[in-house]
Amino acid sequence: MATDSVPFVDLLRHGEPVGGRAIRGNGVDDPLSERGWAQMRAAMPERPPWQRVVSSPLRRCREFAAEVADAHGLPLDLDDDLREVGFGDWEGHSHEEIQAANARAYRAFYHDPVHCRPPGAEPLERFVTRVGTAWQRSVVPRHGEDVLVVTHAGVVRALLVYLLDLPLASMYRVRIANAAFTRLGLRETGAELQSLNSPIAG
Repeated sequence: MATDSVPFVDLLRHGEPVGGRAIRGNGVDDPLSERGWAQMRAAMPERPPWQRVVSSPLRRCREFAAEVADAHGLPLDLDDDLREVGFGDWEGHSHEEIQAANARAYRAFYHDPVHCRPPGAEPLERFVTRVGTAWQRSVVPRHGEDVLVVTHAGVVRALLVYLLDLPLASMYRVRIANAAFTRLGLRETGAELQSLNSPIAG
């Protein structure tokens, strides 16, 4: 439990997947690389403070979440709506490949990610709605416990938008590092951002 009796949720982005940096949405299910496993394990405190683990079902999250839950005897829930946003035709390609193929579309996406989506991509509004549904269904502490969520950069950003009333267009202005924690304290007045991109929980 949090020391001030306010329950918290730690959002942990997965480590580096096999294949290195690329645009991976919910249609690419690469596992963690050896470096990714090392990043995740290095981020773990000696005594995890959580009473429950929730994870995206994609391998780069699920397999590490299962290791943590098994090692510490914690319940593990998987929620399909905690998957990364769908990137459509850009799935599985490097940033350099996308820029080389269509630099104008790449620049437009980062200038206006709400309206300039990759072909076939999931709308951001729909993404935030499904992530918010997962938050209410699977993440919100049920009995005041502290929760670890192993998920994706996009999901962390979507939760910040959903819980802190941030503008949807600002989502990609928040950098979420591999194997880094974002902590949300849950007060009666709502969620508060307590830390962002911490290399270790706490």
